[in-house]
Amino acid sequence: MHVLLDPLRLSLSVPQAMAILSLRRPDAIFTTGGYVALPVLLAASALRIPVVMWDGNVVPGRSVRVTARLAGCLAVTFGGTCRTLGRRRPCYVTGTPIRDPRGADRQDARAALGVPDDDGLILIFGGSQTVRRFNSAVTEALPRLVERKRVIHITGEAGYDRAAACRDALPPQLRGRYRPEKFLDEEMALALAAADMVVGRAGSSTLAEVAAFGLPMVVVPYPHAAGHQRRNAEEMVRCGAARLVEDEDFDAEALLAAAAILDRPDEQAAMAAAARSLARPGAADAVAELVVVAAERRALPDPSRIEAISRGVAG
Repeated sequence: MHVLLDPLRLSLSVPQAMAILSLRRPDAIFTTGGYVALPVLLAASALRIPVVMWDGNVVPGRSVRVTARLAGCLAVTFGGTCRTLGRRRPCYVTGTPIRDPRGADRQDARAALGVPDDDGLILIFGGSQTVRRFNSAVTEALPRLVERKRVIHITGEAGYDRAAACRDALPPQLRGRYRPEKFLDEEMALALAAADMVVGRAGSSTLAEVAAFGLPMVVVPYPHAAGHQRRNAEEMVRCGAARLVEDEDFDAEALLAAAAILDRPDEQAAMAAAARSLARPGAADAVAELVVVAAERRALPDPSRIEAISRGVAG
């Protein structure tokens, strides 16, 4: 990352970026920031090309703070980020762009996944980072866990064989209650729609999808993310949508304690309602609106309009 800040490197990369932008003449640039974007954003500033930047963390990283100075408009997931980045430029809370959950149907999803209506279903996944901690907890807790709940467990490539072996070692009547998967692509939306609770990390996209589907969450922040995930998780906890477990404390007993939330209907319902209050299913539309406005050189919209679009209630 430091290489891109070297004056010699910048003296080469900025003219290259200017040449490309001069040739293509984009009406606007959308960026998620970072040092890698710096030459393009410097060139865009010189060519007066409007820039919209999005960031998904409560506490933006240093590289994002640097490149945010070159954006004409900011879109963020958390309101607190505006106080860090947006003091001198317009800043809108749009949420995190995710797959649109508004057409998902719980009963249809459960039918597609073979989950009975009256069974509690926990979705466990570790996001894009390592899932070894989660896999170990599931392996140890599995015989007790599947007696109480159904589980969809995204293991990653490295953890799948062991998880499949643990499933096969279960009594025959319990094996169907545990579904390990290396990854889920299109079926991820089905799993979220069918689930009663999520156990996962605190990446921006994960939290946004959990909120959009109105799911209680036990959140285990990835400890090597410069503190970003922990601060993201704290926002969910503060609103009552999640319970936080530190990575070093997440084990089989912690997982079983998480599952017990589904045995307390009032607590589960309160957490689900809190999650829904954070949902911004129209985040992608809100960000797109800002990019189009910038490209057309129109006046920036009122924050209330972006709020309505992001919440999915704009007329």
